[in-house]
Amino acid sequence: MNDATPPVRFDTKIAVLIRDDLATWQRLNATAFLVSGIGTAAPEVIGGPYADADGTGYLPMFRQPVLVLCGGKEMLTAAHRRAVDRGLTMSVFTGDLFATGHDDANRAAVRAVPKDQLDLVGLAVYGPRNPVDKVVKGARMHA
Repeated sequence: MNDATPPVRFDTKIAVLIRDDLATWQRLNATAFLVSGIGTAAPEVIGGPYADADGTGYLPMFRQPVLVLCGGKEMLTAAHRRAVDRGLTMSVFTGDLFATGHDDANRAAVRAVPKDQLDLVGLAVYGPRNPVDKVVKGARMHA
């Protein structure tokens, strides 16, 4: 690993905002689902495949850091509204999804609720740095 390489400043940002009252397993589960949506909707964020020194291949990952933040229910509601207003690429995870068992049921659970009434427990947003920063303004780094 070469630490002499200057850091790259990306023009875009990936941010995940998770509700702060979730159990640890729920935070991790929701985060994994949320970022998978960003990777499929914005393929430019995916880097190249990995390989170790023995030639064992590994899947590609994001080409840039993912900022993981947390906040209360009101914070998620406000961030969701700001992301929608700015037309940013976003994935959502609602409380109902913890009780579903497959993708079709997940989509049906979200589809059944108007956007202003979603029980948001997490969202991931991708876009230009400044608009993403404005969406997650006031959230704190996840510990």
